Amino acid sequence: MTHSSLNGIVTDDAKCVLAIGSLGETRPSSFGPASYQDFKEIRSRCLAEGRLFEDPEFPPIDRSLYYKERLDRPITWLRPGEICENPQLFVEGYSRFDVQQGELGDCWLLAAVANLTLYRKLFFQVVPDDQSFDEDYAGVFHFRFWQYGRWVDVVIDDRLPTYRGKLVFLHSSETSEFWSALLEKAYAKLHGSYEALKGGSTCEAMEDFTGGVTEMYEMSELPPDFYKILLKAYERNSLMGCSIEPDPHILEAETPAGLIRGHAYSITRVKYVDIETPGRSGKIPLLRLRNPWGNEAEWNGAWSDKSPEWRFIPESEKEELGLTFDDDGEFWMAFKDFVNHFSRVEICNLNPDSLDPEECPEGCTKKWEMSVFEGEWVRGVTAGGCRNYLDTFWRNPQYTITLKDVDEDDDENKCTIIIALMQKNRRSQRAQGLECLTIGFAVYRLPDYGHVPKPLDINFFKYNASVGRSQAFINLREVSSSFLARFRPPNLKSFVWTGQPVNRDSDSAPALDSESVPVYLFWFRSGFKFPPGSYVIVPSTFEPDEEGEFLLRVFSEKCNNMAENDEDVGMGDIDDRVKEIAPAPEPTDPIREFFNRLAGSDGEVDWQELKEILDYAMREELAMSKGGGATGPYYDASGGGGGGGGAATTPAQERSCLEQLLCALCQPLCKEFGVDVNQMQNQNQEQVHLTQPHMQQDLKGQGFSKEVCRSMVAMLDKDNSGGLGFEEFKSLWIDLRQWRAVFRLYDSEGRGAIPVYNLREALHSAGYTLNAQTLNVLAHRYGSSDGYVHFDDFIMCAVRLKTMIDTFSGRSSGGDRASFSLDEWLNRTVYS
Repeated sequence: MTHSSLNGIVTDDAKCVLAIGSLGETRPSSFGPASYQDFKEIRSRCLAEGRLFEDPEFPPIDRSLYYKERLDRPITWLRPGEICENPQLFVEGYSRFDVQQGELGDCWLLAAVANLTLYRKLFFQVVPDDQSFDEDYAGVFHFRFWQYGRWVDVVIDDRLPTYRGKLVFLHSSETSEFWSALLEKAYAKLHGSYEALKGGSTCEAMEDFTGGVTEMYEMSELPPDFYKILLKAYERNSLMGCSIEPDPHILEAETPAGLIRGHAYSITRVKYVDIETPGRSGKIPLLRLRNPWGNEAEWNGAWSDKSPEWRFIPESEKEELGLTFDDDGEFWMAFKDFVNHFSRVEICNLNPDSLDPEECPEGCTKKWEMSVFEGEWVRGVTAGGCRNYLDTFWRNPQYTITLKDVDEDDDENKCTIIIALMQKNRRSQRAQGLECLTIGFAVYRLPDYGHVPKPLDINFFKYNASVGRSQAFINLREVSSSFLARFRPPNLKSFVWTGQPVNRDSDSAPALDSESVPVYLFWFRSGFKFPPGSYVIVPSTFEPDEEGEFLLRVFSEKCNNMAENDEDVGMGDIDDRVKEIAPAPEPTDPIREFFNRLAGSDGEVDWQELKEILDYAMREELAMSKGGGATGPYYDASGGGGGGGGAATTPAQERSCLEQLLCALCQPLCKEFGVDVNQMQNQNQEQVHLTQPHMQQDLKGQGFSKEVCRSMVAMLDKDNSGGLGFEEFKSLWIDLRQWRAVFRLYDSEGRGAIPVYNLREALHSAGYTLNAQTLNVLAHRYGSSDGYVHFDDFIMCAVRLKTMIDTFSGRSSGGDRASFSLDEWLNRTVYS
């Protein structure tokens, strides 16, 4: 398995749903979590109060500009009306020429913005048309971005960074046009600062503008007939960008051909262009590209502006191309030169439903079927690393896809899928020193017969190889791979020009090569073709124990029936080893009478009385968990405490549990009933150390927390009285003995704590089945920073699981749904 790293792939320096509650990133600004801002409500309020909006979440101060690299000049934040006399959102519409790069290294973003202008519906989805500087102007604007499976609305004020009255960052060629500068500010707010946009990949912004899925192609490893891939992508309205590997010694070095290294270009058209020479006629594969700088920095080779090759193009074809030769950063190239000079191409595949049908080329009627799952890698639990780490790889989240229907017109009865793995919230965390994790995925075929565990365990991965995987593990926001069936394009009846240069000193025709006609069967991308069947996708980081959130998307031509490959959450069988060492006690009548006396006139034990009982009963586990150590034969970590080893405490040692506990707790009361505690100790000293130092001394004043004890009461307190009757207490005590026995099985190190990677197995033994999502939540809630679950936290975890599963089961009709009123839900969850 390979591990590659690309830091700053492209750099200059080396239907719409609003998300309520927060922006797309976990922490979108340097000023705390963002609240939901309603654009229309803010505008109405500002108009009524006669003031201009000032955004408290992204104020005009240095922290909105940068988190590390301070600008070398003073910045003044001005509103458009302070920059020019008649500011407009659009001047004569919008176009790719409205995108001029400033002093921020975000050419990757600008390349995507230029592509966005080519499609009206996509553009106004990102730049809503319900705002302007003329009607209802209140200094507030909003923009929409796709973030990890949903669209979010980002509200900003229109104060922009300037130096000597001019915009410092993105701007339009028209000094009075501001849509592009405001769009950049909204994107900067989404990620925390303008500096957070420095360096990136065009595909990242293209996805944020469309919700599409992006593929990346390296020129050194192109599939056959790559030009046809570009052509088909263009015909399907895909957004495309390209770049040249940067020069490590020179910032934005210019090549002799006029191209800029480490700079993102937009591909704005792909076309076989008619060409007529004195002897022959045919078609030549050309591409139109644009430099976001929008200046004279353009390609100067064949088919550049005013180059002699254009004399062979008919005037009608030039007119159809809208050919111009301005110093606007836009130029044409032959495909052969494009492949030789550029290093990388990014294609963002769109669902045709995202576009206006009038904008789609003829025949663009197909759409992808898409499945989406959100997941998380948690250290010690589900962050298993790549296949190189076999012992932990199986712990990663797993997802099943079932392919039943083959693609239309596929000669080999195969199925097309695109798998895209995206890590979440990394750009906004740059200020905290966090960069993208190195991520990838592997795909495994499930057997058509026989039983396999769910989720797949270590033995499956020992004896089964992957049938597909990401090409490499890489530190990009998203990695994707296509596993696509073959496609048969329409037959071309003409030859393809090889792109050999014209002799500029004569009128002779260029050399033409009829042998370069493309092979008609080709791949969208090199990879595997999947026959119908069931497959498991395992997303992972390269190294184990690297934490992060992710979004897994699968695009397919036909339905893919994606689901988590994991257990259903619920109740299962208790481990036989626990059953053997934890039989249910049968209290005698004197103990019931004693319990009644302890409980008082209400006949119930409240959480404080329960805490006293439990702190004493579980004193050794608690003492070890808190660092106090364990004494006596009550808990033998080397024997019974082994991780899944032999028995822990025998039934004889647990004799008359309630009698022992209650008598030890209240010796004066015991005397009233004629129970001689000292005599009991002498008769059975090995069974329980009643004279052991008081648990408050062992635990240094700690023990079970108020929260744990109250939750235990709530678990069985059906009438919400705040206390437990005898039968309820008996039921709780049976559960606690089983949970303590489970804990001892998995406390493999004898330290009063379970390693978090054993949490799933421990809860299995306690009778619970869990999926990866629930396991992650429990690890976050009950795990410690050192990777362990301590005894009292384990008990709390078991209590909460039992309570919520019982609550759900009580209202469910047997499926995976249950109905609660708000009052019912609050009463149950708040109390527990």
